[in-house]
Amino acid sequence: MKITIKKHLLTLLAIPAFALTVSSVPVFAAEDTGLSIGGGASAAQGTGQSACLFGNEDGCDQSKTPIFRIITNVLLFIIGAVSVVMLIIGGIRYTVSQGDSSAVTSAKNTILYSIIGLIVAILAYAAINFVITSFVKTDG
Repeated sequence: MKITIKKHLLTLLAIPAFALTVSSVPVFAAEDTGLSIGGGASAAQGTGQSACLFGNEDGCDQSKTPIFRIITNVLLFIIGAVSVVMLIIGGIRYTVSQGDSSAVTSAKNTILYSIIGLIVAILAYAAINFVITSFVKTDG
């Protein structure tokens, strides 16, 4: 049984390794050939889509919001909305608990964890903005 599992695992690991060694397109090609890792965003770009990932790239239209900033804002809005809804639910559960100690404890935990979730979302937003602004080249 152990030998069969080892054979399957080795086969699963060998297939991607073989595919990478046999591939005909080099991953780190010279810049003058047009093949590079940085060209990935523009290669997957659809018609009318912005190629601005962070905001200050070459050829980036400054009138459009960068893609990573849009994704971050949408996710932060969703997390914040869920946290506020859970805060309201915890408050309702607290008021209708009628003194039951387990229901009060459960409602307090819901309120506490929703506030912690909101704080974590805000800190994650700050960290993402710090990383994005650190890696974007400035015009100076």
